[in-house]
Amino acid sequence: MPWKETSAMDQRVQLIGDWLSGEYTKRELCQMYEISRPTADKWMARYRARGAPGLEELSRAPHCHPNQTAEELRVLIVAGKLKHQKWGPKKVLDLLRREQPHVAWPADSTAGEILKRAGLVRPRVRRRRVAPYTEPFGDCAGPNQTWSADFKGDFPLGNGRRCYPLTLSDNFSRYLLLCQALARPRYEAVRPWMEWAFREYGLPAAIRTDNGAPFASLAVGGISQLSKWWIQLGIRPERIRPGKPAQNGRHERMHRTLKDAVPPHANLHAQQRHYDPFREEYNWQRSHEALGRKTPGSVYGSSERSYPIKLPPIEYELGVTVRQVRHNGEIKWRGERIYVSEVLAKEPLGLTPIDNDTWELRYSFHVLGVLDQRTNTITPAQGWHGANLKKG
Repeated sequence: MPWKETSAMDQRVQLIGDWLSGEYTKRELCQMYEISRPTADKWMARYRARGAPGLEELSRAPHCHPNQTAEELRVLIVAGKLKHQKWGPKKVLDLLRREQPHVAWPADSTAGEILKRAGLVRPRVRRRRVAPYTEPFGDCAGPNQTWSADFKGDFPLGNGRRCYPLTLSDNFSRYLLLCQALARPRYEAVRPWMEWAFREYGLPAAIRTDNGAPFASLAVGGISQLSKWWIQLGIRPERIRPGKPAQNGRHERMHRTLKDAVPPHANLHAQQRHYDPFREEYNWQRSHEALGRKTPGSVYGSSERSYPIKLPPIEYELGVTVRQVRHNGEIKWRGERIYVSEVLAKEPLGLTPIDNDTWELRYSFHVLGVLDQRTNTITPAQGWHGANLKKG
């Protein structure tokens, strides 16, 4: 018969107490507590073996589960997490599946429980999500349609000097093309590494950046020495709006991963020694859910447009009026000198009529602004690049 519902544990304790007192026979005890003789024998045997803890109810769960993950697999999952402590169970399993595709690895949720029991899971920090950008940037339906370039926030090194990490990534595949520690964020330092990337991977259709130097300037159309070179190569500069880093969200997310993975080191050389393996891991080991759990390296492919030996000349179609920019940044227009930008010195500009008094001003395909010949002023193409530039 079952124990009374009031408190089974208390009844067992009283049963053993009455039994130890010697005042009752076993038969009398079974009648008093309304239990069978085998039940009384069971609890008396447990008390003799384990004392009072033996009176607690044992779990009915089986000691061995047929679907339990094998010990050797649990060890490999934990080892993978210890090697990549910033990764979640999905990324750990994705790497293990690529390395050992013949193994029947457990489900993501099972791996998560294994890591949780090992004390290797941290509570997720909830971040505020930024609404996606909806402006008409160029399409990004394949590799090399749009790259993103930026400097991850500068920081001091162990020797007291500052490091400016230059990063370049492919927006479609998330492939990290370049991660280079630089001493200064200047055109002279950036161009050689951009050229290295072009020779290594070919040319993209567009490069997206913020509005800071050396990617852009306050000159008309936001053009800089670096973006002028891109235009000469047939690369379209795309600039996010000031204060809107979410417009380059994929690249910013990579920066957060980079910051967590690589702390500051003694000097630029030491910093680069840690950036190189990070880029290798990010491209070839770390899976991305946005890529269907694939790695960037398995999705990316080099551009079919190779880096030219010689820059092609800037040419305009029929019907476009061409003016050469003088060394001081001015052009001559209907007897007047109009300042454009010294960045474009000795370069040909194209003017296309909009109406009787206004002309669209371009450098190759890049629109610089609108020239109003009544006031001899240029209204920049993007309003956030500053006020109208007046006659010089």
